[in-house]
Amino acid sequence: MINHATVAEWLNAYVEAWKSYDPQAIGNLFAADATYSYNPFDDEAVRGRDAIVAHWLEYRDAPGTYDAHYEPIAVDGNIAVANGRTHYVEVDDKMPAKVFDNIFVLRFDDQGQCVEFREWYMQPRGQ
Repeated sequence: MINHATVAEWLNAYVEAWKSYDPQAIGNLFAADATYSYNPFDDEAVRGRDAIVAHWLEYRDAPGTYDAHYEPIAVDGNIAVANGRTHYVEVDDKMPAKVFDNIFVLRFDDQGQCVEFREWYMQPRGQ
């Protein structure tokens, strides 16, 4: 069973895996048959751990251009809801600074791996 502490650990590992783009660290987060939806309107979620890892590696953010912190706000059984902010720093005129407020709905298996990841994100007005 998951709890706030285990979800917080998973979210910290998620940020570290994103920063490192280490395929093993990414893969360790997800069950073999996991699905990953980048927004609630995705009809075609990324399916399977290998596909999730490959997708992360294909669409990398440049090192040092982002940071994030997420925290669980609700945990019920094997489902968690998390909230946090993602910050992108300005790199040049083509890459302005951005901030996103994120909501994640996560479903975990008994081993603490995510089997379903669904994301909602919003930017502040005027950004």
